[in-house]
Amino acid sequence: MSGEGIEIEARRAIVAVPVPLADRIVYSPSLPGYRSQMHQRMAPGAVTKIHCVYDRPFWRANGSNGRVMTDVGPITVTFDNSPPSANAGVLVGFVEADEARQFCRLSEEARRRAALECFVRFFGPEAANPREYVETSWSEEEWTRGCYGGNFPPGGWTRYGWVLREPFGRIHWAGAETSTVWMNYMEGAVRSGERAAAEVIAAMR
Repeated sequence: MSGEGIEIEARRAIVAVPVPLADRIVYSPSLPGYRSQMHQRMAPGAVTKIHCVYDRPFWRANGSNGRVMTDVGPITVTFDNSPPSANAGVLVGFVEADEARQFCRLSEEARRRAALECFVRFFGPEAANPREYVETSWSEEEWTRGCYGGNFPPGGWTRYGWVLREPFGRIHWAGAETSTVWMNYMEGAVRSGERAAAEVIAAMR
């Protein structure tokens, strides 16, 4: 295989890009039609992740653990992501699904304002002025194009689920979407890598 001026020779390969993006790779010989159709049908989700950094985790003094789950957005889930030393307070919030699709169309200023309004609603007026505001939309990232992972529409699992982990020739498949445990999360991604590596080792014996 080759790309960006790099050539690698190997007896087998593991493809670990998100399943919806796997058709961006040029395969020779071409993938079977059913495999390509499976890629086309798995759609990535939409999530924006927001970190707000404060001088201290002020919410703890008010009896809050920083965890919120609500159906009133745009931020609907939060966690306390402060370092163990507590030398800074970090709140992380997630804008998900249809809310995220609408959120990403707002201006940068409007997104920040909407996010901080949520944090103020959850944790009080001290949340209005973080010293840092960091925002990531996985839908805009070239090699994810969405998050938390890809999902089949109705009928997708019954028609194409059997294809998800099936090797094609010397190509094996990994990635969070292929995991049987913690699918679409980092835990699942690691497990899928271990499973694909074991497949390769078994095939080369």
